[in-house]
Amino acid sequence: MEIFRDWRDLPRAARGATVALGNFDGVHLGHAHLLRTAHAARPDAPLAVLTFEPHPRELFRPDDPPFRLTLAPARAAALAALGVRILYELPFDRAFSEMTADAFVAEVLHQGIGARHLVCGPDFAFGHRRGGDVAFLSARAEALDIGLTAATLLADGGGPISASRIRRLLQDGYPERAAAELGRPWAIRGVVEHGDARGRTLGFPTANVPLGRHLEPARGVYAVAVALPDGTIRPGVANIGRRPTVSSGLVSRVEAHLFDFTGDLYGAEVSVALHGFLRAERRFAGLDELRAQIAHDVAAARQLLDRAPPR
Repeated sequence: MEIFRDWRDLPRAARGATVALGNFDGVHLGHAHLLRTAHAARPDAPLAVLTFEPHPRELFRPDDPPFRLTLAPARAAALAALGVRILYELPFDRAFSEMTADAFVAEVLHQGIGARHLVCGPDFAFGHRRGGDVAFLSARAEALDIGLTAATLLADGGGPISASRIRRLLQDGYPERAAAELGRPWAIRGVVEHGDARGRTLGFPTANVPLGRHLEPARGVYAVAVALPDGTIRPGVANIGRRPTVSSGLVSRVEAHLFDFTGDLYGAEVSVALHGFLRAERRFAGLDELRAQIAHDVAAARQLLDRAPPR
């Protein structure tokens, strides 16, 4: 997959695609349905996605807590796995946010990327103050000889599958349900940082990964699978939270203990996938009680992962 971060002066091979429009946070089953609809509409054209970085909400509401399911690299990888050949990842800044809906269609979609066909969800809105909707896009696309398909929403008994619904599942401590709607376990990708070596002192060394701009799921202990830079997947157990027994800090982080692993991961980028919620985070009376609980957590995580080994 090729990634372009400007709609201007594109090579010829990057124009004339079927373009799916949206934020694609999480790249969940609803997004996969949208991409299948896009390919079916014009199977003769390259499949492309046009999205934004950062997410518009991060620009307009910078004081909100982090909420992203996938940051740009993970989103790109998930889209590529679904057959997307071209990704237009356009910088979303204040100037771009003030572009009118008409200018977006004419300058970006038509003149810039030369879209042959457009696909979006029924609630797609765009342009300054969300001035364009599907009806507006349909009329403007027809005038410019661009095809348009408004895809139906993929839904189940609980309603349409959406990023907001998946966020709630993770915040409520249901990573398995979130995985069912994502089509894969939800993962936090980041670079392993030096911690206070507390886990090593307790006999359970950990890889410490900052949450950064990722959504914070329910605080507690999870059975996890950690993807290492060499492509191997290692089972483990992770605490996500503020470590109230040993720290008074206000910043949550991921501390993942990889089973039967002795390597050095400092500075390496890893991906920590959540496979099951074991218990909520809590304060213990002391390090001995904490050490005993971690041993129980390790056994519980091994049992859960043995039933469904991560791949």
